[in-house]
Amino acid sequence: MSSLKLQKRLAASVLKCGRKKVWLDPNESSEISNANSRQNIKKLIKDGLIIKKPQTVHSRARCRKLKEAKRVGRHTGTGKRKGTANARMPEKVIWMRRMRVLRRLLKKYREDKKIDKHMYHALYLQSKGNIFKNKRVLMEHIHKKKAEGLRLKALQEQAEARRARTKAAHERKLARSAQKHAEMFAHIEDNNQDEES
Repeated sequence: MSSLKLQKRLAASVLKCGRKKVWLDPNESSEISNANSRQNIKKLIKDGLIIKKPQTVHSRARCRKLKEAKRVGRHTGTGKRKGTANARMPEKVIWMRRMRVLRRLLKKYREDKKIDKHMYHALYLQSKGNIFKNKRVLMEHIHKKKAEGLRLKALQEQAEARRARTKAAHERKLARSAQKHAEMFAHIEDNNQDEES
C-alpha cells in the first residue's frame, strides 16, 4: 500500500481544512494514489472517495450549567477561591460604583431643586470623605438636614415675631408714659393758672 501523504495534503488544500479533517476511502486507496494533481483530487471529492470530516463537538452545556449554578451562589465557597477578596472584586471598583451612585443622586436632587448648590457642594465633599456608605444613608441625611433647616427657619421667624411684638409693646409703653407725662404737666399748668388768677 502506497503512502497517500501527497493526496492528503492536496485534499486539505482543496477542501480548505487541516490534514486531520481529510478522510480517504481505504477501499479505493489504489485509485486515490494515482491522483497527483488538484484537478484529480477535485474529481475524487466529487465522487465521494475523499471527504471532509465533520467538525468535532465541543459542547458548552456543562459549562453553561455550572455558570447558572454559580449565578445562584453554588460552588463559590472558600475552597473554590484562588485569588484574594480584593483580586476577585477590587475595592476600587466598589468605591467607584458607590461614588457614582451618590453623585448621580446629588446631581438629580440639585436639578429637581430639592437641594441648593451650597448643600450640594457640602454633601459632595462629605460623600468623597466616605461619610455615607450607601444611597439610603445619604437620602436620610438630606431629609434630616432639610427638616432641621425648616425648624431653624421657623424658630428664627418666631424669634423675629417675638422681637417685633416686644418692640411694639415697648413703643406703646413709651407712648403711654409720654402721654401720662404730658397730661400731668398740663394738669399742673392748669392748677398754676388757677392759683394766679
